[in-house]
Amino acid sequence: MLNCVVIDDEPLARGILEDYLRRLPFVGSIHPFDTARAALAYFKNHEADVLFLDIEMPEMNGIEFLNRIADAALPHPPITVFTTAYRDYAFEGFELGVIDFLLKPISYPRFLLAMEKIRDFLALKDQNANIEENPAEAPPGSVFVKSGVQRIKLNFDEVTHIQGLKDYAIIYTNTGKIVLKGSIKFMHDIFPKNRFLRIHKSFIVAVSRISRIERNRLVVNGNQIPVGRNYKEEVEQVLLNRKR
Repeated sequence: MLNCVVIDDEPLARGILEDYLRRLPFVGSIHPFDTARAALAYFKNHEADVLFLDIEMPEMNGIEFLNRIADAALPHPPITVFTTAYRDYAFEGFELGVIDFLLKPISYPRFLLAMEKIRDFLALKDQNANIEENPAEAPPGSVFVKSGVQRIKLNFDEVTHIQGLKDYAIIYTNTGKIVLKGSIKFMHDIFPKNRFLRIHKSFIVAVSRISRIERNRLVVNGNQIPVGRNYKEEVEQVLLNRKR
């Protein structure tokens, strides 16, 4: 059962998320707060599995709160979902290691997608999978993933994109997801540079899976993925070369 915290200074927005969470049988408890400071006091003595965090709040905004949580070095930090009316905050959110970004007004189907992503991450994380240390032993165009006693070949052709989440990486494939222990930098070193492009501090994409660019986002296999400011020039150059 998941223990969830909701932080939002708007009563209506906070109430909507509470209502959505109450509908789910796998949510055990819900702790709502109208200020980030009140939530900080809670986290001094309690833990949470999932945090729904608004960004624009008085006194302390969501980004400041998340930095305070990071500085506190909690033994089990919550999986965080940003909730905001401002799309541009997605860039900062993903750089801070949030798993998803919900744009207000939040619909129930979109909320369910976020919860599905969270449950998948938690379940796959428990499998303690990792990429084998010597990728040169794998056949060309692949790596071996070790999960328990299983040894699974992962073909690069199957991978659409990779999301970094603090000390883990979520690898999205044609058929599902794999959660691996390891940083996004480690994944960037493993996956071939001529086929995979780092477009953000927290994202790597398969170049062949990019369907289009929309302002500061790429659409990859139907997913909108932000392009970080420091990566934009390289992304534009790669896409220009691909058209030639």
